[in-house]
Amino acid sequence: MNGIDLTGSYAIQLASLASLLGFGLYLWMLRRPPSLVRTLAKTLSVLALAGIAGLEGGPALLIAALLLSAMGDGFLAHEGDVAFLGGLGSFLLAHVLYVVLFLSLAREMTIADLPGLIAVAVFALGIGTAMVRRAGALALPVALYVLAIAGMGAGGVLLGGWVLLGAALFMVSDAILGSEKFLIEENSPMRRLTAPAVWILYYVGQALITLGLLV
Repeated sequence: MNGIDLTGSYAIQLASLASLLGFGLYLWMLRRPPSLVRTLAKTLSVLALAGIAGLEGGPALLIAALLLSAMGDGFLAHEGDVAFLGGLGSFLLAHVLYVVLFLSLAREMTIADLPGLIAVAVFALGIGTAMVRRAGALALPVALYVLAIAGMGAGGVLLGGWVLLGAALFMVSDAILGSEKFLIEENSPMRRLTAPAVWILYYVGQALITLGLLV
């Protein structure tokens, strides 16, 4: 009635609730061993964001990037190199889609963008060099991944707003995850903080990117 799509509104509210529920449930189960419920909770959080983007008529590349991210979450909910490579590949493709999407929407670069672009380059070069040196057989895929997240960060700088903030949080989350995998010792007390930091920064980053591209 009155031109208001109540069905769509309710669907978006349900998807938002499902996303937050998945986020909270996985955060609560973070220290527990891998399980089906834990994997579903992690996957649901960003899968529901893809649903919101679809319901809102968002860009197809955004929906695809969120779906690939949800797939990557499913892989990374488990332990081992196979799961890590599956997650790395899924997120690599997601970042490539984000780069294409961000650059297709970005305004023309100005001199004011240089500090942000330089910061992205320095951040990616610093953390990327450290991880590649310790990645062994995974050096090439890790290097490609770092290039992809740097491209996403650069696109975020050119878009600004919520997208830039979300991309920055996503980059920091990836940097902490990579440090946890390759740089931080297994018995380091820092690991008590890295896992929740990765999840919180990642989820908030994805949510802000989605919000920024839908409003």
